[in-house]
Amino acid sequence: MDGSRHELLQPLLEDTATRFAIAEVSADKAYLSKSNLTAVEAVGATPFVPFKTNTIPAQSSLFKGGDSAWTRMYHYFAYNREEFLNHYHRRSNVETVFSMIKSKFGDSIRSKDDVAQVNEVLCKVLCHNLSVLIHCAHAFGIDPAFCAGSSVAQEVPA
Repeated sequence: MDGSRHELLQPLLEDTATRFAIAEVSADKAYLSKSNLTAVEAVGATPFVPFKTNTIPAQSSLFKGGDSAWTRMYHYFAYNREEFLNHYHRRSNVETVFSMIKSKFGDSIRSKDDVAQVNEVLCKVLCHNLSVLIHCAHAFGIDPAFCAGSSVAQEVPA
């Protein structure tokens, strides 16, 4: 795909909204724009994109929009900073998962075809999730005897 991350956000949002109910979108300052914040609200979500330190609302043409997504989120950011940052910093969990996947399975993909690339990444995510489940089962002493007491599980030959 060509284009910057900034240009990819809106199509990704629209596509994701066809499959999932989006409640919040957290993004770094590179995504801060009136059009991105408006696009996030258009899919029914709240945008949590921190404002740059040099943002001056009274001098900004974006602020003069009255009841815009940019104005609402700027006020939220300015007057409820701690609550805003609590929402925003949830993205660090996602960054941690990406880091874990890259460290365990490598940070590159080998497939050449677009569909194969998506499938390869999905396989890495699936393997990561299974790895975490197995780790938790051992760490917390969880017995992984799934449905062992059911009649269906007992019918399967050993």
